[in-house]
Amino acid sequence: MSPFGLHRVLEPVGVLPQQAQRLDPDPTPGADEVVLDVERLNLDAASYRQLREEHGTGEELRAAVLAIVEARGKMQNPVTGSGGMLLGTVRAVGPESPLGLKVGDRVATLVSLTLTPLRITDGLVDWDGTSEQVPCQGTAVLFGRSIAAVLPDDLSDELALSVLDVCGAPALTDRVVRAAGPGATVCVLGGGGKSGSLSLVAARRAGAGRVVALVPFEAEADAVREAGLADEVVIADARNPVAVAEAVGEPVDVTVVCVDVPGCEHGAILATADGGTVIFFSMATSFSAAALGAEGLAADVRMLVGNGYVPGHAAFALDLIRAEAGVRALFEARERQTSGT
Repeated sequence: MSPFGLHRVLEPVGVLPQQAQRLDPDPTPGADEVVLDVERLNLDAASYRQLREEHGTGEELRAAVLAIVEARGKMQNPVTGSGGMLLGTVRAVGPESPLGLKVGDRVATLVSLTLTPLRITDGLVDWDGTSEQVPCQGTAVLFGRSIAAVLPDDLSDELALSVLDVCGAPALTDRVVRAAGPGATVCVLGGGGKSGSLSLVAARRAGAGRVVALVPFEAEADAVREAGLADEVVIADARNPVAVAEAVGEPVDVTVVCVDVPGCEHGAILATADGGTVIFFSMATSFSAAALGAEGLAADVRMLVGNGYVPGHAAFALDLIRAEAGVRALFEARERQTSGT
């Protein structure tokens, strides 16, 4: 049995689960596997946006998600290639599982739904389609090399899931800004979103000297200003490179891309000083456009792919949401808006 889940791959045989077209979601645990009773899916922002724009927020959207999971044995949007993560309760633990989980633990998976064997058994009847958080009944399987975090007692499920969904972004931002040195300048494209707002406070904690949040609308700018997350809040369409460069002004040492729409690569490059670093966290990023764009602009910038995993990332992000009142207020306002309360 493979700790990487190779035995769950049905088609094509021999690839890793993330690359597979179809996985076996049978909830019988292997020796090193953990089976979860699923309570909630959290679709990643790029995937949810694409699905919502194509299918609306009603029955057609539910049907689209169900069709993907039924066909693939996992949730992997065929357009964006991305998935999300989930919340569930441990049903069964194989005798050789190294994850340290026990039956009854309520956990959030910290690996993508694109490689997680998944069955949905309730037809998503409780999901109205207006949120990327999807109430759901079904089962999921974690492999020996998977990652999961036991849910904290002091935060709501919805808040914890929202934070853990993007916990790789602030952790890597912290690492890169610290490496850039005290007083480094930072811009976050999409600074009003989940990963963006956490990355802003992570940059400030890491010693950034100038923190800029770029957002698309005035209402979002007001929310970021009120939360006190940035030294400067500027408004521009992240897909317009010239507008981004003009809005940011003096190029920064570190640019973090947390925007859930395609076409933001060149603006991020123009916003970054020579010798600086761009971190791409958006699953809507075209990495060929980023590489060729930097070449075409003669931009001497280092470009990093945010892969969602940094050791200690879950604890780091949860600490930020507990300690930073401004970012917590943004998350809770988003939660209230989604729930309609």
